[in-house]
Amino acid sequence: MVNVLPQVTKLKRIALDLLFPQWCVGCGREGDYICRTCHRSLSPITPPVCPRCGRPQPNGVLCPGCVNWQAEIDGIRSPFRFDGVMRQAIYELKYRNLRAMAAPLAKLLYDYLLTNPVPGEVLVPVPLHRKRWRERGYNQSSLLARELGRLTGLPVVDNCLIRRQHAPPQARTASIGERQSNVAGAFACGDGRLKSKQVLLIDDVFTSGATLNACAGALKSAGAVSVWGLVMAVEI
Repeated sequence: MVNVLPQVTKLKRIALDLLFPQWCVGCGREGDYICRTCHRSLSPITPPVCPRCGRPQPNGVLCPGCVNWQAEIDGIRSPFRFDGVMRQAIYELKYRNLRAMAAPLAKLLYDYLLTNPVPGEVLVPVPLHRKRWRERGYNQSSLLARELGRLTGLPVVDNCLIRRQHAPPQARTASIGERQSNVAGAFACGDGRLKSKQVLLIDDVFTSGATLNACAGALKSAGAVSVWGLVMAVEI
């Protein structure tokens, strides 16, 4: 018997493209959310990098910011700098309700993982507080994790790690100390599903690492054996 599901899915995709054509978030050209020209303008993070935060670092040694960082997280990796077209793409996903942007961004994460493997057997998105979720209607990190899960085959657990304290967005805080204080004790892991697991923590942007590190602490308190962060872009 012929499986018609892939054909039906393809027809649905064609119909949606006709009704809601894709426009490049960088230049406005019709066709893809990030056209080929704008894709070439993205700023990749290439080795050598700091083994802890993943920012570019000569000789691949710990950067000055990580030397004295008593981090819970084992490491953070990102394929791109947070600038230009990538900044706009994340903005559209995060604040303009362009949820379809999650698929092409997750593909970029997947392509990065093929050449830069990161330890992980389960994907966990950085959670939103329920107040922020009600305001936005979705969690962009969950969308990224689900799309990446489809590509990698890794399971996604997005209802175990929770944010129990509401706080201002990290981008609005002035210093690393404020950001760390902002998320101290903000996260908890509600059950033992991640015990003895290697967790790959998914988020959109990495600035100071305070949020990712707080999440890692909660996950390890719940029994995770390792926690690595994988984010779309890093501020440099």
